[in-house]
Amino acid sequence: MLFPVIMAGGHGTRLWPLSRQQHPKQFLPLLTPHVSLLQSTLARLAGLDIQTPLLICHEEHRFLAAEQVRQLPDIQAQIMLEPEGRNTAPALALAALYAEQQIACTPVPHKAEDADAIILALPADHAITDTSAFQAAIRAALPLANAGKLVTFGIKPTHGETGYGYIQCGEAITDTTGFEVSQFVEKPAQDTANHYVASGEYYWNSGIFMFNAKSYLQELVHCQPQILAACEAALAQSERDLDFIRLHKEAFLASPNISIDYGVMEHTPHAAMVELNAGWNDVGSWSALAQQLTPDAQGNTLRGDVLTQQVSQSLIMAEHRLVAALGVQDVVIIETKDAVLVAHKDHEQDIKQLVAQLAADGRSEHILHRECHRPWGKFDAIDNGEHYQVKRITVNVGGRLSLQRHQHRAEHWVVVSGTAKVTQGEQIRFVTKNQSVYIPVGELHALENAGPTPLELIEVQTGAYLGEDDIERFADSYGREHKAVS
Repeated sequence: MLFPVIMAGGHGTRLWPLSRQQHPKQFLPLLTPHVSLLQSTLARLAGLDIQTPLLICHEEHRFLAAEQVRQLPDIQAQIMLEPEGRNTAPALALAALYAEQQIACTPVPHKAEDADAIILALPADHAITDTSAFQAAIRAALPLANAGKLVTFGIKPTHGETGYGYIQCGEAITDTTGFEVSQFVEKPAQDTANHYVASGEYYWNSGIFMFNAKSYLQELVHCQPQILAACEAALAQSERDLDFIRLHKEAFLASPNISIDYGVMEHTPHAAMVELNAGWNDVGSWSALAQQLTPDAQGNTLRGDVLTQQVSQSLIMAEHRLVAALGVQDVVIIETKDAVLVAHKDHEQDIKQLVAQLAADGRSEHILHRECHRPWGKFDAIDNGEHYQVKRITVNVGGRLSLQRHQHRAEHWVVVSGTAKVTQGEQIRFVTKNQSVYIPVGELHALENAGPTPLELIEVQTGAYLGEDDIERFADSYGREHKAVS
């Protein structure tokens, strides 16, 4: 039985300022309008004989993940929530344990090879342009996985890339399309990367894996017993929360933080590689993203309201206003509502250092966009000053904010479009376009979209403290804690 596991726990810091901690790149429509990288990853599984995919993500992204899965027709996924990221080796330990549980609850299949759980581990944030070739490689790797091999998928390199790990290919495995793995090599210097490409022996490490769940768990016994013990305890004490599997926090945090490459693949004698020739790209940098988009005659990749003169070989993206560039080349310019990045392409791998500086300075631009998504809709913090803040709030059809109160702020709502059902203390009333509501400090209140179209309103907050943690919840449709904003 083939169990796809979608690993969606990364933060994509090299694609800042579009990708941020609370809305990372896997949830962004970077390549196709209105379709995120996560949704594309799930969609390319259609046609394979698979079990329900398991999506593993950080708990702060649970509603983003659930909503994006919901938007896909005829696709379902079970969502497992990590309280904190512990990298890919623990995530896949959880997946293997979960798949073994599912097998134990499934009637015995007619074919013996279907009696084992085969994990197909897929990063949620990669691009693959040839779905047929991708699925052919998956099918070609199945005999190896059934035979106990831990299979990785290698990409034939087109140039000496320093941002990827490499796999040195060994001897061909008889009667399969696979190869033994001679060694895994971490991100090399440029001269070394060029040598790898020239030798013809090395492949880029795609980060896609396939293995028998039993085989992987056995390798953990030898290589990473602490990971296995922590994940067994975290899953055994997990709880169902709405449509989510919520891991036991303390048990899971006892796991070491390590990738499957470091923790298992570099140590196992059972590693194998299958070539993947399907238009793979990890979309791990702005240049990688530009490679997936169509350039103009000057080699520029432009998106949004962009005006250029004497500009070449550049990526320029404007989300909310005109961006004009003059007399530059090989630059990346990314405009968002609250931040603008200007970088030379030679330094795009250093964007992580900028993000680290934002964190060190106590700024929030690496965590939040000005526009923040919630399970009921979204809000855009359009203005703020001393003791006031203005938001534009959108409540989806059927969406409702929690029954709550604030200790430090008052709120004034003006409905722009739609119909709001407003609870104030013991009173319930309906508010429509051009009508307003005032919520004093400390008053119990709730807001619900009572109409057939999205509810739009302007919220003006006033008070001595306007932080998002000034929310005391008394009832919530989305299972959020009483004093949390996630």
